Amino acid sequence: MSIPTIPAFVAGESVDADDHFETLDPSTGEVLARLAACGPDQVDAAVGAARAALPGWRDTPVAERSRLLSAFATRIRTDADELADLESHDTGKPRSQAAVDVEQCAQYFEFAAGAIRVLHGDVIPTGPDTLAYTRREPHGVAGVIIPWNYPLQITGRTVSAAVATGNTVVLKPAEEAPLTPMRLARTALEVGFPPGVFNAVPGIGEVAGAALAAHPGIDHLSFTGSVAVGRLVGTAAAQTFTPLTLELGGKSPNIVFADADLDDAVPTIVGSILQNAGQTCSAGSRLLVARERHDELVDRVRTAFASTRIGPGPDDPDLGPLISADQRDRVAGMVADAARESRLVTGGTVPEGDGLAGGFYWAPTLFADVDPGATVAREEVFGPVLATTAFDDPADAARIANGTDYGLIAAIWTRDVDRAHWLAHQLDVGQVYVNSYGAGGGVAFPFGGVKHSGHGREKGMESLVGYTRTKTVAVRTRPPA
Repeated sequence: MSIPTIPAFVAGESVDADDHFETLDPSTGEVLARLAACGPDQVDAAVGAARAALPGWRDTPVAERSRLLSAFATRIRTDADELADLESHDTGKPRSQAAVDVEQCAQYFEFAAGAIRVLHGDVIPTGPDTLAYTRREPHGVAGVIIPWNYPLQITGRTVSAAVATGNTVVLKPAEEAPLTPMRLARTALEVGFPPGVFNAVPGIGEVAGAALAAHPGIDHLSFTGSVAVGRLVGTAAAQTFTPLTLELGGKSPNIVFADADLDDAVPTIVGSILQNAGQTCSAGSRLLVARERHDELVDRVRTAFASTRIGPGPDDPDLGPLISADQRDRVAGMVADAARESRLVTGGTVPEGDGLAGGFYWAPTLFADVDPGATVAREEVFGPVLATTAFDDPADAARIANGTDYGLIAAIWTRDVDRAHWLAHQLDVGQVYVNSYGAGGGVAFPFGGVKHSGHGREKGMESLVGYTRTKTVAVRTRPPA
């Protein structure tokens, strides 16, 4: 079977590069496609195309932008099977999870289509001789750099908000999973978006991503990824005073009190760490448990981990592979270190079995009696690895939950509504769920973190607001002559 070559997409045209890179199927290690390895020249051309398209798109009536966003959502649903297959092969995630990502991507464009119709400025009360009002205007050319774990969803949540508010976009997908973002860029043209509104430049992060982050023609930048790269992106954006949204890592806890319904909690807790093989910024990677129920909950999770079906993503197992051999090696190293600090309950190995050869698999791994200061309790593993810690009372739970550099999401499991609201107020995170775990929540829920989890918000109305800037207009009025 021939391996396709995928070029960049700039101003509605295919643009190749001198060099290329390969993307692999993490389930098998086989090459899926070759892509243009864009550099500064291709990024500059894409920014130029977005700049050229900006005046026309910015002045396109809101009703027409809304119509195109709705058409995009419809087309995504029409292509759902093909997109889910592509996403499952490119990321390794189970096919059913990839199908959810397709639907979520469609919902982002659907939400933006409605939200843009009600996003407006304000009239500011003044004296009788002045009319003062605000306008929400697009920043201009939006640069978007996305990671490999949720390419469909993150393309949807960023691009929908950016183009809805009148910006044009240059998207740089992750080199490990670029296929669905590249497909969506072409789909936008097919459903009627003007050329240059949505451009996509694949490439290596240190080259194409760095060129986009530092480009003086970018008016707003959105980055989703690791803290280390986020620092580099933030430094580059600071040189050009480019507004920046950062959605970085997390070390998010499920906090389980003694009165929690474990029959309800356990499946969600397990799903929050095994989804996408734990490669989720909002993964429930810490389990904080009331001391009197610690052993019981650890045993329940161990049992659930033992029954997990592991296999290639397209076969729709419970747990697919990690994204790459490098990521598997990183997880293995962190697990080995954790085993010297904490009690390994289950996992900690590369699984064996039919159909796993060549893929980048890691068994569900559970640690218990983890000291809150241990590395595995503080640093993001980005794999199916869960660290369990006991707490003594609500204040102790809050202290431990807040005791990392991250602050993205948290869940509270209790029947006590007073306790839930008290703790939600104490937690230094961007989202709190009670008796559920949203893993980022619906498309209307503002999503983002504090501390090293980043700043700014994606999703919901706040995302659209973030892709605009406010202009104040004050008109002195006079009586007619």
